Amino acid sequence: MAYNEKLADRVREALADIPGVEEKKMFRGVTFMVDDKMCISVSGDELMLRLDPEMAEQLTEENGTRPMIHGGKHMKGFIYISEERFRQQRDFDHWIKLALDYNPKAKSSKK
Repeated sequence: MAYNEKLADRVREALADIPGVEEKKMFRGVTFMVDDKMCISVSGDELMLRLDPEMAEQLTEENGTRPMIHGGKHMKGFIYISEERFRQQRDFDHWIKLALDYNPKAKSSKK
């Protein structure tokens, strides 16, 4: 499945002033690593965000969001956001901010 390049460009623009951002192809899309930690991904027309696990759990009860399931396992703290939830720029900025706010607290994956 191809990912939405325009959405990826929106994420690139939102992260342009942040040092330590790296792009990696994963999860059938592109993932933006901030300080060597998964932060935001674009997969298809959705955003995948890494958030505080408690917040992510609550948010998956809302329309337009769903938990991330990888290899049959529920990935705590990772959620998908459908396009209708971030069409407006202020909504997009809100989701990006949530992911960036959690990033300093997130643990880096083992290498």
